[in-house]
Amino acid sequence: MKSPFVVELVSEQTVTAFFIVCEKEVRNTRDGKPYLRMELGDRTGTLEARMWDQFETHTKDIGRDDFVKVQGRVELYRGKPQISLQQVRIAKPEEVDLADFLPHTKENVEQMYADLLGFANSIENPWLRKLVAGILNDPKIAPRYKKAPAAKVMHHAFLGGLLEHVIGLCGLAAKVAAHYPELNRDLLTTVAILHDVGKLDELCYEKSIGYTTEGQLLGHIVMEVETVGAAMNAIEGFPANLKAVVQHLLISHHGQYDFGSPKLPMIREALVFHYLDDLDSKLAAVRTALAAAIPGDEWSTYSAALGRKFLNLDEYLKGAAPGTEIPR
Repeated sequence: MKSPFVVELVSEQTVTAFFIVCEKEVRNTRDGKPYLRMELGDRTGTLEARMWDQFETHTKDIGRDDFVKVQGRVELYRGKPQISLQQVRIAKPEEVDLADFLPHTKENVEQMYADLLGFANSIENPWLRKLVAGILNDPKIAPRYKKAPAAKVMHHAFLGGLLEHVIGLCGLAAKVAAHYPELNRDLLTTVAILHDVGKLDELCYEKSIGYTTEGQLLGHIVMEVETVGAAMNAIEGFPANLKAVVQHLLISHHGQYDFGSPKLPMIREALVFHYLDDLDSKLAAVRTALAAAIPGDEWSTYSAALGRKFLNLDEYLKGAAPGTEIPR
């Protein structure tokens, strides 16, 4: 196992370690002097690295998704650690264990996918059930659905993260539909399963989690509207009005124009699903921040996704008066 990991780095630390190159570019200082900026990462996160001198010689053969061995000094810049690089080279294959660089769900992937197929089979509407089952059983889609992250950074940013996120949403959809009988559970389950299927193509996740060129150009909402639209068109007789409803659920699930939704939710189920998706993603970000906290600390690490730290209630209430504890 490699050491140190990104989360273990502290300011004023001299470090020699292995990372994967997530980004690489040459920038200029204000006085026009070129320098190298890289984003380096491992399974615990990413951080920026900069090399000020002779970087052309050291890094000319290094590109994105290459594993590198670096030596440098950790510094704080705008409250975040970054490495000022002194030396960098391509890592040798025998020096690298892929498990150190790509985080993975702790859940059983095959069991989660079986559960997902169970949710799909619970859809009563025959058109929606055929649509969802056809996509999930597509041999070109299923292996990637099992592996894909749900995002690069924001939430469930690990292999199997998309599947974990969708399973959670399917469970929430069932509970909310039971509480609000006016909601159509079939629609909520359908959009839960299909709302991020575009991320299979938007993201790349072989060596590191990043964006494909097509993903950068189009985004997952456009990509999944095409994928799901083609699947609906392939089902003979699929109702045109139901197709429009499914497409609206997909393009509105981010909820606001500022968040990338081409349309605001204008169907009951679209509005509800936006809030379920937002809740599940934000709570996942909170979970990540709390899990990365120093043991015994009352506060989580800073969550860039949510712009704050979170209080660890268990630590804060430890030793409080009897009856103050919060049951789990």
